[in-house]
Amino acid sequence: MVKKVVLAYSGGLDTSVILKWLQDQYQCDVVTFTADIGQGEELEPARAKAEKLGAREIFIDDLRQEFVRDYVFPMFRANTLYEGEYLLGTSIARPLIAKRMVEIAADVGADAVAHGATGKGNDQVRFELGAYALNPDIQVIAPWREWDLNSREKLLAYAEQRGIPVERHGQKSPYSMDANLLHISYEGGILEDPWAEAEDGMWRWTTAPEQAPDRPRYLEITYAHGDPIAIDGEPLNPAQLLAHLNTVGGEHGIGRLDIVENRYVGMKSRGCYETPGGTILLKAHRAIESITLDREVAHIKDELMPRYASIIYNGFWWSPERRALQTLIDQSQRLVNGVVRLKLYKGGCMVVGRQSQESLFDPRIATFEDDAGAYNQKDAGGFIKLNALRLRIEKRLQG
Repeated sequence: MVKKVVLAYSGGLDTSVILKWLQDQYQCDVVTFTADIGQGEELEPARAKAEKLGAREIFIDDLRQEFVRDYVFPMFRANTLYEGEYLLGTSIARPLIAKRMVEIAADVGADAVAHGATGKGNDQVRFELGAYALNPDIQVIAPWREWDLNSREKLLAYAEQRGIPVERHGQKSPYSMDANLLHISYEGGILEDPWAEAEDGMWRWTTAPEQAPDRPRYLEITYAHGDPIAIDGEPLNPAQLLAHLNTVGGEHGIGRLDIVENRYVGMKSRGCYETPGGTILLKAHRAIESITLDREVAHIKDELMPRYASIIYNGFWWSPERRALQTLIDQSQRLVNGVVRLKLYKGGCMVVGRQSQESLFDPRIATFEDDAGAYNQKDAGGFIKLNALRLRIEKRLQG
């Protein structure tokens, strides 16, 4: 029997209906939890609505620093891309929300947590895997898998019957959107046709590359142990740094993405994403690694990255395999220090310089000019013959 439940609450139609539905269906107290992870929305209205709907307790937590420092940056140390393109902006936020829900449930003595993810998406998996990993005995309530309110019309009717206030600020966006400090995503509407181009008016963070400034913007990012710590020599905390790159990148049309991805639950889904700061950081991190990482370490990281990306996308952030991979990744970053210079221009992000006290790049060896004996080119002959040995043997056997 559920006596008290912690609800991940946004203040929108879905979670407001869920709040009242939990009270009606389970006859329980509801504690709401709203996370500020940089979605850019005013969160106090969520408090007022939760109070009006009879929430027992209300938590509104500023998690922006923790989100970037403990989730986004560790993921970027691995140069993570899901299916070669997606920077995992939604995926990486879910383990933090799950963690905080479980912590609040312990603090207030709740015996269940609830979320507003639908039964078709990945988020239900991510929330619940996280909750069970952190508290094996927690009960999870997923109303979209229980109720029959499976359309916006039914949700609105339920809201009207139960006196749930529904704001109507002009025309509702046709897209399902998710935003945080790393990205904003768009699904639904015209995007359900994979042949249809996204409307120009959909994008919120980025200038169209065609309309971006005609002069490039140069910036320098300083790295320490694989994490960015300053822009143009100015130290910034993680949340400030990512927010600044979002603004600068957005002005220059950086970070738009239109993909069809394979959801963990089995279906294909078309989504559009804006990730200006993340796009810049991925390019910059690979650049500083290019001069500070040993070749074989870099190649091992590249081989493991798709597996690491799938682990995060599928909701296994709190799994032993992710922690094991993270240990290897973090170990590789000890000497990933230095500065990367980038050029932003009309949707493009180009690395134009990199330097480090730990650089493995030796100009004496790499030069096309006289290397003064730093590299004996005659040694390459034996190296090539040894590597060709198995190929020569095979060819001789074939006749």
